[in-house]
Amino acid sequence: MKRKGVCYDVGLVMGMNWRPHFEPKIVRRELEIIKNDLHCNAVRICGLNINRLMIASEAALDVGLEVWFSPEMWDKSSENTLKYVTKAAAAAETLHQRYPEQLVFIVGSELTLFMKGIVKGRNFTARIKNPTLIPRIKAGEHNKPLNEFLAKTNNSVRKAFHGKLTYASLVWEAVDWELFDFVGVDHYRINRIEDKYIEMLKPSFSHNKPVVITEFGYGTCQGGIGSEGFLSSSGLGGGIIDVKSQFLHQIPVLGRFVRPHTRGIHVRDEQWQASKLVENLRILDDAGVDGAFISQFMSQITPYSDNPKYDLDMASSSLVKYYDNGKHGTTYPDMTWEPKESFKAVADYYKSG
Repeated sequence: MKRKGVCYDVGLVMGMNWRPHFEPKIVRRELEIIKNDLHCNAVRICGLNINRLMIASEAALDVGLEVWFSPEMWDKSSENTLKYVTKAAAAAETLHQRYPEQLVFIVGSELTLFMKGIVKGRNFTARIKNPTLIPRIKAGEHNKPLNEFLAKTNNSVRKAFHGKLTYASLVWEAVDWELFDFVGVDHYRINRIEDKYIEMLKPSFSHNKPVVITEFGYGTCQGGIGSEGFLSSSGLGGGIIDVKSQFLHQIPVLGRFVRPHTRGIHVRDEQWQASKLVENLRILDDAGVDGAFISQFMSQITPYSDNPKYDLDMASSSLVKYYDNGKHGTTYPDMTWEPKESFKAVADYYKSG
């Protein structure tokens, strides 16, 4: 595997900003740790705010990481999304001119679900709950409008950005990969597809281009407990958070009286997450992928707690557990997080490869 990567969120936004605290000095320190201690040589930097993307990308490039620049604006029209991505590409070009061999631009991520207009629904939640979604996807109705948008975006972005491009696809999106320099696939090895995980990926190797897994990961609770919805399964750790409490916590003033909590009873299991990640990396290595990005390094909106009721980190695929009460870690006393077992397991795998 040429590219040993991790996803780094600088502030994805859906309902709330997923990284409410963004400090450039902390960001640079975390990227140094990703390079020197996690032994990554690549990082996928994701978020909405272009200025944040630029700050983090410049720091990552400066410490010697290859950057996969991933601007993501969700639940907007194709017209607004195109304008946003083109603006981000123009900004990224200023970095590409300084680091021409270290920057890849991702024009979008899972747009069938995250952008308005390809399938019915005013927002992401409405789209995945639409009863016509799965039949239409099985019929391939999403592929034509998706590729029409990607062709327009590719044309617009290449005028602004002169480096390599890709798209972070869902495995069932039949993308016209002639447009791009890499085949990018967000591909989670959830329980119901474990036995056909690589079989589903095989068509991606038919385009004579490097295949990169742009996102994959596992939750941090025993068995990876999750909901049985369209996008989440027991491999992801989703569905165990009381989302209403999490949302209310973000509201100014009122939020201080609401503590986000989990639903039901769950058992934290860092060893399970660590072993599944290494197992997944070995499988991808054996399959011949060019690179992979683990989701994700840190999640500020799913903090750790000693009390299982409030341990939102059990639902997180992050490699470190985040403290939201000002507490600092022991491994890195200057950071408000502590590495999980998965951090060491991935670091050892990346270092040995």
